[in-house]
Amino acid sequence: MENKFITDRKKKRFVMGIVSGIVLLALSVIGLYATSWLFPSIAVQYFDPAFDTESSKIMLYYLHPFVISFALAWFWGRFKGTLTGSFFTRGIEFGLIYVRIATIPMLWLIYSSMHVSLPMVGTWLVLALGQGLISGLIFEKMDP
Repeated sequence: MENKFITDRKKKRFVMGIVSGIVLLALSVIGLYATSWLFPSIAVQYFDPAFDTESSKIMLYYLHPFVISFALAWFWGRFKGTLTGSFFTRGIEFGLIYVRIATIPMLWLIYSSMHVSLPMVGTWLVLALGQGLISGLIFEKMDP
């Protein structure tokens, strides 16, 4: 009986990861175009040689929302019981936890070691916050 429970839980996390990944992929593409339209000076920075946009690795960019979604689905399954409050409160708290423990330290490292501007890093922070919040709300809806 416990084996079936583990399998069902893994299936649920997989579906949560796929659903969240699809939503995040769509929002990432929209965000990419919105950033280049609203902030062209930031978009121009992506033509720096530090960013390899001509490579066959570009597909990895489009897989990123799924990598994040599966990692966050696992994290949700492990820690959802510690979150309290309403649907929105739990989803938002989850997103903020993700940003605090994973995103801010990584962006700090990137900003301190790479030639990127603070506004560019700021757009990445906004993207990560959106990913965490949206994933948290999706996970809260699918697996309260």
